[in-house]
Amino acid sequence: MRFLKIKVFYLCCLCIQLNGCGLFISNASQEFGENLSQALLNHNDPETVASAIPAYLLLLEAMIISEPESESLLTSVSVMYGVYIGFLHDEPSRTKVLSEKSLVRALRSVCIHNPLFCQLNELQYDQFLEKIRLTSADDLGALYTLGTAWALWIQNNKADWNAIAQLAQVKAIMLRITELDSTYKNGNAYAYLGVLETILPPALGGNPEKGKKYFEAALEISKERNLMVKVIFAEQYARMMFDRELHDSLLNSVINAGLEEPRLTLLNTLAKIQAKDLLISADEYF
Repeated sequence: MRFLKIKVFYLCCLCIQLNGCGLFISNASQEFGENLSQALLNHNDPETVASAIPAYLLLLEAMIISEPESESLLTSVSVMYGVYIGFLHDEPSRTKVLSEKSLVRALRSVCIHNPLFCQLNELQYDQFLEKIRLTSADDLGALYTLGTAWALWIQNNKADWNAIAQLAQVKAIMLRITELDSTYKNGNAYAYLGVLETILPPALGGNPEKGKKYFEAALEISKERNLMVKVIFAEQYARMMFDRELHDSLLNSVINAGLEEPRLTLLNTLAKIQAKDLLISADEYF
């Protein structure tokens, strides 16, 4: 059986977007959607999940035709595109297109949630910050939806410096989430901030030491149950800093950890696969 090879940033998106997300929206199907979400999260065969996602994406897109103003439905479609991208390997043309779809639906969703959020991506940074600072705890879900989709879009357009420049907006969103509720989604906003600070080397504006603190905060809040945070920490920070001891310690702790965890079994399965691959390639890297 071929191991899935999944880019670290996409795995972070899988971790952050899928966890706790109901996939269907109407009252009649809400329970089914939650049950489906839980079944996906608790599954231990990533390839089965990956092969099933396209059918659900088409179903969700069909539902949007009937309910084009549904905030929850648009959010679910945006999330599902992000999750699916996490399973695509070496298909940049597809992931670029799908990340655009995810961001467009996220922008529409948050605009419906609150007109304050309409055209946020078109504002100058100072104007953008003013609106973000007006958000409250009621806006956490909307902020999270937009921040994750936007970050995914940037990752898939990283050759475009105009896209890279928008990292500042995503950082501002994630920082606002931590201000409003530092434990939101088990501290996943901190994991995202860790990734954002380690995408670029220091010479190009990255801040790996700040990223390290964010990763550590995410691990502390989640009580280290989310193994993917350790994998991202190892690849994004430890490799950038050529810290072999930290790198191997994090990855070995993933391999030796228990696999099953409510709503994290799928992600932890993927984390173990990625950890083994990173350890195998460590001698060549370091």
